[in-house]
Amino acid sequence: MAEARVRFPWGLTIASGLSLVLLCALGTWQVQRLQWKEALIAEAEAGATAPPQPLSAVLAAADPEFRKAIIVCGGLATAPFVELQTIQEGQVGVRLVSACRPEGAGSTFLVDRGFIADTISARPPVAASGAPLEVTVEVRHTPPPGPMAPAVSGTHFYARDTVAMARALGVTEAVDPRTLYALSSTNPEWQALQPSAPPAAFSNNHLGYALTWFGLALALAGTYVALLRRKLRPSTPSSDTEKSSS
Repeated sequence: MAEARVRFPWGLTIASGLSLVLLCALGTWQVQRLQWKEALIAEAEAGATAPPQPLSAVLAAADPEFRKAIIVCGGLATAPFVELQTIQEGQVGVRLVSACRPEGAGSTFLVDRGFIADTISARPPVAASGAPLEVTVEVRHTPPPGPMAPAVSGTHFYARDTVAMARALGVTEAVDPRTLYALSSTNPEWQALQPSAPPAAFSNNHLGYALTWFGLALALAGTYVALLRRKLRPSTPSSDTEKSSS
């Protein structure tokens, strides 16, 4: 019997090749993201251990993210504030955010003065003016809120929106997109206000993602080879049905 003609599976080959390229590209992208995330974590750790410097020197750095600075703000202890709903160490509360133009700075910043638990209804005093106050802060980039951010209720916010907060505080000029988190108290006499910067939470799962994409690429390659060998295996046509004996 003559062997049946074997046709090369071009459709399967093209589809498998494109899928393999895509999976390898995704794996490579995750490796690049891993390197970026590790550099970001190292930078955050270095910034956290560096001693505080004047704000102008910190902002002059290539990337001031997570670095400590010393600012002097007039009347910050009695400045108007908006409240940002948040959770800190499992406790529900708000963070007080005020506007400040630090001495020597060329723009206005929003200063996160710290956390107050919801169990405390009192707030620091607000006055038209006040003495200059030196505060140690941590500089953080503030990404804009997402499209699903809850609506603002007066001066009570549910997402950190720099522009909207500045508007609510009566700031008419453009504010710096970075937020200054107070590390020393703006109101030492008022212990309920806890100055702090939120922990730098970095999820670093990129290695696992990369291994997943490369693993899928390897599995796809193995499956393609197995199917290709099966399709290219010579086969003989089935023999005629045996004639029944008379």
